[in-house]
Amino acid sequence: MANLVEVTYNQTGNSKKTNAFGMREMQEKAFKANSAQYLLIKAPPASGKSRALMFIALEKLHHQGIKKVIVAVPEKTIGASFGTTELKKHGFFADWAPNPKYNLCTPGSEKSKVKAFLEFLETDEQILICTHATLRFAFEGLDEKKLNDTVVAIDEFHHVSADGDNKLGEVMKNIMAKSNAHIVAMTGSYFRGDSVPVLMPEDEAKFTKVTYNYYEQLNGYEYLKSLGIGYHFYWGKYFKKQPDREMSALEEILDESKKTIIHIPSVNSAESSREKLEEVGHIMDVLGDLEYQDEKTGVLHVKSKRTGKMLKVADLVNDNPKSRDKISAYLRKIKSADDMDIIIALGMAKEGFDWPYCEHALTIGYRGSLTEIIQIIGRATRDSNNKTHAQFTNLVAEPDAENEEVKVAVNNMLKAITASLLMEQVLAPNFRFKLKETGDEEEFNEEEEENTIRIRGFKLPTSQRAKDIIESDLNDLKARILQDGRMLKAMPGNIEPEVINTVLIPKIIREVYPYLSDEDVEAVRQHVVVDSVIKNSIIEEQGNKKFIRMAGSFVNIDDIHIDLIDQINPFQKAFEILSKSVTKQVLKLIDEHIQSTKIEMTEEEAIIYWPKIKEYRERTGEAPSLQSFDPKEKRMAEAIVFLRELKRQKMLHE
Repeated sequence: MANLVEVTYNQTGNSKKTNAFGMREMQEKAFKANSAQYLLIKAPPASGKSRALMFIALEKLHHQGIKKVIVAVPEKTIGASFGTTELKKHGFFADWAPNPKYNLCTPGSEKSKVKAFLEFLETDEQILICTHATLRFAFEGLDEKKLNDTVVAIDEFHHVSADGDNKLGEVMKNIMAKSNAHIVAMTGSYFRGDSVPVLMPEDEAKFTKVTYNYYEQLNGYEYLKSLGIGYHFYWGKYFKKQPDREMSALEEILDESKKTIIHIPSVNSAESSREKLEEVGHIMDVLGDLEYQDEKTGVLHVKSKRTGKMLKVADLVNDNPKSRDKISAYLRKIKSADDMDIIIALGMAKEGFDWPYCEHALTIGYRGSLTEIIQIIGRATRDSNNKTHAQFTNLVAEPDAENEEVKVAVNNMLKAITASLLMEQVLAPNFRFKLKETGDEEEFNEEEEENTIRIRGFKLPTSQRAKDIIESDLNDLKARILQDGRMLKAMPGNIEPEVINTVLIPKIIREVYPYLSDEDVEAVRQHVVVDSVIKNSIIEEQGNKKFIRMAGSFVNIDDIHIDLIDQINPFQKAFEILSKSVTKQVLKLIDEHIQSTKIEMTEEEAIIYWPKIKEYRERTGEAPSLQSFDPKEKRMAEAIVFLRELKRQKMLHE
């Protein structure tokens, strides 16, 4: 299947350059906010968040009256990112030098680690590194005031949740409410699409946000030139021969010459066989014959049945502690691309895992969390001299009409496509949008022309909260919108674009941000729609004028009006690619599923359809039919029925 997303970057090298203090672009940006009590750093994997925290924490320790720093990571293997680091030789005023005794990301019981954590609070030591689990357990019965004058840094902050059952979320909430501690929260997940927010709005508003986007990171690389995101669909088992094909779906998509991480399906997913160790065995059979396993390193040596090459394979699915520690230690010491060829993983190797030589993140089974998808993609987007292209591929099961879980499979397929749409939004360069008024054509300078698009009829936010949403949370909001069940049903083009853009999207915005005024809901809605449409469009120059190609329309960029953009479905491109990549039978299943769980008609939608119904009657000489095979004609017929019933109800109450 063709990539849904293919992005090319300029290799400027800016994101890897360092300033006089040894800080890269993202780190310098984050350090400018070092005085904030609550700081949230949103930046992609490999942008240098670990070192950014070191710079900020040392500044607080030496110049802001902070006495201690506690760094919490989601799993112990990530603790190595916060080990001793020389910073002075690169221009900074101090080195990061934690005492190994208080690096609790080491083998041992949780009980002993909690004891060491509590002991640390009573010593003169300044830096402690632990897992999220240790932090949670240590806080059972702990007086939060013990953390006064302390920095608590949470790596991979998306593990926190405002859900009452999320222990880490409760710890964070109590620290903020009951101590004067500083918090530095870091996440490589650029957006948050899950139904439960990381923080409640009132807590989130206390954080100073530093955002370094994917485009800035990847465009500033030295070696990586392009990134592709695609989906590949299969029948039956991904490791078994496909009907009417010569090989399995895994064999079709796996290029063993590319350094690859294979993430097998979650054991709770429909694609899983529920036997994870057997699945590893099947993947090994696809690769070739196991010759031997190195007892010292745990590396599996597999002779490729395609090329005869000896492949070095790491099995991170086997959860035997000794085996896991052995291969994890080897992976941390890798120095060249030749040291490893393929990693097979389940829960590990998603976040905080650094294998810069990885070229291909191959994920089997639908991933319901957009956070998880972006973490997996991040494994392949490190800059390295062995690659110019990085690839993310998702192997997803095609819906089977005979399977009772067909609706789940259809939903999974549609959600996979929307994940790609969102990633395209995240990976594209950012624009600023302003209101274009008559007579302002000569106002803006060249720099603004490059990054700013002025739109007639455009609404600007009035409140600071709405401005903040547009400035730093637009992708978070898009994630919520794209994963909404109503939007999934509308995606394949069976609902008019105006209904999607002016009825569905504002309805979801009101649910996410119930405190926004109607004027600000409209301003946020317009920014979501305009940003989505523009990023799915192509801007071209002809002479001294710029034109934008949007969903088949070719418009002078100076003539864009919000009404024109509201007529464009930003999801249509993905469905067109999907329709070319699966069978007619699968498309029929998708359509039947959508028809069976149709979005209910609303008065706003029916009013939007009325001029289209009149135009249809004038053009064809008859009314739209409820029996039509054209989903749009059928929807217009449903609008007529709805409006008749609405009129009848109003007459009854007059």
